[in-house]
Amino acid sequence: MSPVTSLEVRSVRLDDPLAGVLLDELFVEYRDRYADLLGVEELDAEQLARYVAEFRAEGLDEFLPPDGDLVLLLAGGVPVAGGAFRRRTEPEHGADEAPRVPTAELKRIWTHHDRRRQGLGRAVLAELERRAAERGYARVYLTTGPRQPEAVGLYLAASYTPLFDPDAVASAAPDALSPRPFEKWL
Repeated sequence: MSPVTSLEVRSVRLDDPLAGVLLDELFVEYRDRYADLLGVEELDAEQLARYVAEFRAEGLDEFLPPDGDLVLLLAGGVPVAGGAFRRRTEPEHGADEAPRVPTAELKRIWTHHDRRRQGLGRAVLAELERRAAERGYARVYLTTGPRQPEAVGLYLAASYTPLFDPDAVASAAPDALSPRPFEKWL
């Protein structure tokens, strides 16, 4: 049996203790990759605690049905991968208005560091896409950071279209905090 098919898929709220595993590991991942760009490495304990609390609460209501969802893949009741989506309402790519078609924005895509390269990220994407389509979204949108080449590879392999010039960003300095946006039509 493949590791993906033996997993339980569960919707949870962002403040569910199971989601805490995802959020804590994501925070560490982002901190390790981007601390120098975000100024996180110089925060004192109180500032860091505030930053973590804000990170954990961002989107609390946005990832709830009917407009959103947070999905975890569980192995033996323990989260090993997950992700969320919410309704995209922000302008994109210099536009002055929100997307003209119902668009789900994927967020918090995560795979436990011990479970990477097992197809779990792709399984999370497929589940989020399926649920978004069921809720009437015609398109999904996401961004990843310049220091996450594994994520870029995952999205390209899952037939996402980059909304940036891959050749231009390949030669750009990795110190720029420029997001890498992608879209996929469902």
